[in-house]
Amino acid sequence: MRKYFGTDGVRGVVNTDPMTAEFALRLGRAAGHVLTKHLSHKPHILIGKDTRLSGYMIESALCAGLTAQGMNVLLVGPVPTPAVAYLTRSLRADAGVVLSASHNPAGDNGIKFFGADGFKLPDSVELEIEAALDDLPPLPDALDIGKAERVDDARGRYIEFLKSSLPKGVRFSGLKVVVDSANGAAYDVAPHLLKELGCEVVSLFDQPTGYNINKNCGSTYPETMCDKVREVEADIGFALDGDADRLIACDSSGELVDGDRVIAILAEHLLQQDQLKGGAVVTTLMSNMGLGNFLEQRGVQMLRANVGDRYVLEMMREKGCNLGGEQSGHMIMLDNNTTGDGLMTALQLLCAMQETKQPLSEFASDLTLYPQKLWNIVMKRKVDVLADSDVQALIAEAEAKLGDKGRVNVRASGTEPKLRVMVEADSATLLYETGEVLVAAIEVRIQALV
Repeated sequence: MRKYFGTDGVRGVVNTDPMTAEFALRLGRAAGHVLTKHLSHKPHILIGKDTRLSGYMIESALCAGLTAQGMNVLLVGPVPTPAVAYLTRSLRADAGVVLSASHNPAGDNGIKFFGADGFKLPDSVELEIEAALDDLPPLPDALDIGKAERVDDARGRYIEFLKSSLPKGVRFSGLKVVVDSANGAAYDVAPHLLKELGCEVVSLFDQPTGYNINKNCGSTYPETMCDKVREVEADIGFALDGDADRLIACDSSGELVDGDRVIAILAEHLLQQDQLKGGAVVTTLMSNMGLGNFLEQRGVQMLRANVGDRYVLEMMREKGCNLGGEQSGHMIMLDNNTTGDGLMTALQLLCAMQETKQPLSEFASDLTLYPQKLWNIVMKRKVDVLADSDVQALIAEAEAKLGDKGRVNVRASGTEPKLRVMVEADSATLLYETGEVLVAAIEVRIQALV
């Protein structure tokens, strides 16, 4: 059982347990002990963050704990999460940490660890860190503590890495691009990268204050991006989230292109280049049935992992696939990076457009997505609703009603006291008839349980 780590590190409301300075210091000591005990050299760990006000506090406390336990710390400042994964490998660090709560509001924050290989730490190591948290190790001698230093060119290094993923000499001259950086970690990287590659850039929400990350902007609020694309007659629009590991796009008419459609476009592009590996694409339980039909018509299997890019990545590595992603916009292209990367996804979409001289709207034009809706049921406190036999019976009843015309997926949020109910059907009428009845019945049952 996990006490602190969720599917994406430790996350919570700042100054509320566990997202406090005291906890961050203890976590630094515990992680420092676990990450160094098998090493024979003085270890280095890299810390990056997004633009939340609390990043300063959490960074200082975590750094104090790590150095107290004998680790040297490399501080790279505000950079996207995928930049931390890359820089950990590039700078030969023994581990990396990113301080971010992704698409959550500014009052939240999180702490997520990467191994030296740029992949998220395995469950076994996170559990070992949790055990050390409850029984902190002794401190090393006075002269065996670590030191901290800043890396000044981290963003420039990451920009060069992103450009290196493109075929040699590729430029996007003539393309007008709107990019919404969510007042987050990519506020500087995103517009600079696209300008260096020849794009005419209209940059939105690139003035972080510490308070405005994800506030009515970014991948969870893409409407402003879509409106701006129509207003300035851009060729494409990109909306990132706070740590820039996910991307939602829109075409030149301002029509949204969600993660499922992006997967379809990338899969087809890789197929045309004979570069799709494993004969499959890994998605999640949330991905649309229409995407499965689209891929099947091209001889590609759609594999479903549990929700969360951690589980997508695990299945990709297990099955030998190089493309996977989530409907929410996390795209993992293992030939390029070890985690979801919104800007890498943007470059691959631009590359497909430039190589074919086609607008985004013409890609995957025969993809037909089923009507789908997600309901979020907020609970007063976290309860294992899915273990309740009455709730299980309600879900089974809804599934029986849909038959082969749709599906139901009910899961608990990994970070919030919410139950997420997704219903998909071949008609909107059947979708709402099934979904609204199911949600109402589950809400009644939750009240009895809570």
